[in-house]
Amino acid sequence: MRPSGGVLTMRNPFDHRLRNLDMRSHYCGEICEDHLDHTVTLCGWVHRRRDHGGIIFIDLRDRAGLVQVVVDPDTEEAFAAADRARNEYVLRITGRVRHRPDGTENPDLHSGRVEVLAREVEVLNTAKTPPFQLDEHEHVGEDVRLRHRYIDLRRPEMQQRLQLRARVTSAIRRHLEDEGFLDIETPMLTRATPEGARDYLVPSRTHTGRFFALPQSPQLFKQLLMMAGFDRYYQIVRCFRDEDLRADRQPEFTQLDMEAAFVDEEAVMGVTERMLRHLFRAVLDVELPDPFPRMPYAEAMHRFGSDKPDLRIPLELVEVADLVADVDFKVFSGPAQDPRGRVAALCVPGGGELTRKQIDDYTDYVGRYGAKGLAYIKVNDPSKGVEGLQSPIVKFLTETAVEGILQRTGASAGDLIFFGADRASVVNDALGALRVRIGHDLGMVDSAWRPLWVVDFPMFEYDEKDGRLYSLHHPFTAPQTTDPKALREQSAEQLLSRAYDVVLNGVELGGGSVRIHDPAVQQAVFGLLGIDETEARSKFGFLLDALDYGCPPHGGIAFGMDRLVMLMAGANSIREVMAFPKTQTATCMLTEAPAEVGEAQLRELGIRLRRVGGAE
Repeated sequence: MRPSGGVLTMRNPFDHRLRNLDMRSHYCGEICEDHLDHTVTLCGWVHRRRDHGGIIFIDLRDRAGLVQVVVDPDTEEAFAAADRARNEYVLRITGRVRHRPDGTENPDLHSGRVEVLAREVEVLNTAKTPPFQLDEHEHVGEDVRLRHRYIDLRRPEMQQRLQLRARVTSAIRRHLEDEGFLDIETPMLTRATPEGARDYLVPSRTHTGRFFALPQSPQLFKQLLMMAGFDRYYQIVRCFRDEDLRADRQPEFTQLDMEAAFVDEEAVMGVTERMLRHLFRAVLDVELPDPFPRMPYAEAMHRFGSDKPDLRIPLELVEVADLVADVDFKVFSGPAQDPRGRVAALCVPGGGELTRKQIDDYTDYVGRYGAKGLAYIKVNDPSKGVEGLQSPIVKFLTETAVEGILQRTGASAGDLIFFGADRASVVNDALGALRVRIGHDLGMVDSAWRPLWVVDFPMFEYDEKDGRLYSLHHPFTAPQTTDPKALREQSAEQLLSRAYDVVLNGVELGGGSVRIHDPAVQQAVFGLLGIDETEARSKFGFLLDALDYGCPPHGGIAFGMDRLVMLMAGANSIREVMAFPKTQTATCMLTEAPAEVGEAQLRELGIRLRRVGGAE
């Protein structure tokens, strides 16, 4: 089973067998030559009905796949029932399995060499004409598909994706339990967290004016489990974040959460690699590298402008700030002389063929990431120096700068060089995204699976808007410097953490770290974040208390299950591998949630609503 063109293909649609179920003996999709001359009873939906010269053919569908059913006029009652059946009617059919006539086999179906000659056809339920045909779903809007999700989920593609998801979770559970991990549940109702995205709040009826929060992750509870002596924990858990959404974000999502005690980062990364190699081997018959390559965060940002680089794309960013620091072109020299600035180049082989419209489209694209423009140079003949280049910015550059840029980027005749010049964060975001976009547009993406560990993350990131430091991961991540005194004396922005992210084909699958287990180190980290003892006690008192009672060294990792399955299924969005997802505006088209509640219920909770603008 491998992703192919965005569609999950399966060698055997379904290899499970029904046992002790009254209404049917087999799944439709499992019928094959092993069942020749057997009498079978099948239940499913009419995928397609055809009347050929008085003989009715029905493609009957269930979650295992399709089988062709033949109904002839000799069985009058069965023929009458089949005659009135229409798409999506629910049928129960009993008949004999036989070979299809020569030349009518369908090699794309597991059941494609056989058919069922019906003896009995029972209409279990009728169906209205569906709002869209299952094989024409691409011609309707996603809102229609989500509003009628129960019909959309009948599509073979969606059936296969959710079956894949079930196989993934099953394989993960078996592997982790074989590694000694315990499945332990943590609370869904907890307290609001001061860091990260916004919480979803739940009002308490019994404690008027107080609120629970739905968990953004089980982070603190899994650390407490390590302190409690459960040295290997995992959980496949629902998490909630009230944040702006993208194709790979949902307000509620599923996370594989893992934590272990008496470990270092090597142990956590090792068990993670073993799990992923086992998972891809068992579910997709794919061998991932052993071991996964590793790359420091600083190198990933320098070469790819991203801490989740897609290694299938051969393009890389090249630093050129030192070459343009003294040119008259302030767009380049300004960021080149700014300690927080960056000037980088992206050489696109054969990019000289790009039209002006394509370049303008790429300019608009990087604007989404804060870039104010997209300078470029078309390389016609590098042997001629400046004379062999075509660009409105060349006249502002010195010959020395041009020669340095051509040499450093390795540009050849017919190439195109894009430039980013701004704050380093803007350049990284813009050129990093452009690199991926161009790689896909120009067919540069390798078909391999390319996992990667990104390590040596900074402890903190500086927010220019707020003028303060924030944890790059979370404030319980252990620093590589373990001496509390050295922590306070060292430049906070130079501190590295014991964090690690696992990336696959440009998607961050999971992130984790070794946690702080020393109370003095935890207090020092809080101090660097501007959290004094009073605030720390108020927000994290229960964790700080637990650290005082014999906390072992521990670490863990959390995976986005939706992203993992999305990649394995070859889907373009996590909504395509979730049974009932929300839209990008965090609404459920099916149930029309969120919805208003009555005044009586609000009054019982002690809540009075305010209109936008503050008026009650």
